[in-house]
Amino acid sequence: MNYSDIAITAFAIAVMADLFLFKNSLLTRPAFWTSYSIILPFQLLTNWWLTSKNIVMYSPDAIVGLRIFSAPAEDLLFGFALVLSVMGMWEFWGRRGMQRDPNSNKNSGG
Repeated sequence: MNYSDIAITAFAIAVMADLFLFKNSLLTRPAFWTSYSIILPFQLLTNWWLTSKNIVMYSPDAIVGLRIFSAPAEDLLFGFALVLSVMGMWEFWGRRGMQRDPNSNKNSGG
C-alpha cells in the first residue's frame, strides 16, 4: 500500500465515521468548513516548508505526482481526514459526557 492509497483510505474512513459511526454530520455544518478554512492555510504552509527543505521526502513511486506548494496532493486528503477525525471524536465524546468534570478544579477547602 503506497501513500496515495493510505491517504484515500484515511479520507474515506474519516467521512464514513463522521456520517455513520459518530453520527455528527460535521461535513454538513458551516462551522466545520469555517474551521477547516482556518486550518488549511497553515497545513499548506507547513507542508511547503517541510517538503521544500527536504525535511520530509516522498518516493515518486508512492505518490500520484501532483504537488501543491511542493507537497503531494495526498497530504491534503490525509490532513483533511485528521482534522475531521479529531473534531468528530471531540464532539462525539463531548455529547457523551466524556469531557472533564467542571468541579474537579475546585478546592475542597471551605
